Amino acid sequence: MQITTSCAEQTEHVGEAVSNVLRPGDVIAYFGSLGAGKTAFTRGIARGLGVKETVTSPTYTIVNEYLSGRLPLFHFDMYRLHSEDDLFDIGWEDYLDRGGVCAVEWSENVASALAGAVRITIEKDDSDPMLRHITIEGGERFAHLGL
Repeated sequence: MQITTSCAEQTEHVGEAVSNVLRPGDVIAYFGSLGAGKTAFTRGIARGLGVKETVTSPTYTIVNEYLSGRLPLFHFDMYRLHSEDDLFDIGWEDYLDRGGVCAVEWSENVASALAGAVRITIEKDDSDPMLRHITIEGGERFAHLGL
């Protein structure tokens, strides 16, 4: 499925639509450049899950935990990790066992550990800096989001 948005609010709306089909244990692997909209998408997921906390980028903390929604949301930033081993050193398996949703920015740094994840690629449009092209790959339940 591919969707084009023209502002951060629309990107968040797509994330909110995705939240409606998320299940415990789902992993979302984000791909996209700096400033593409990965955190905006995660804000939408959080809103759809009913998260009450303010969602911010986990750039310096590696993971932000949001526990107030219908499912826990664990928002990771793997930019500073260099391998799958680093991922397991931060307790990745423990997060998977907690029955929440793991949203992983900079997934390319640990891609081999994310087999079976929902893949969300967000690309900036070269001709219009506000446009984002969002591609969602991950199974039938994500193919019909009503967008």
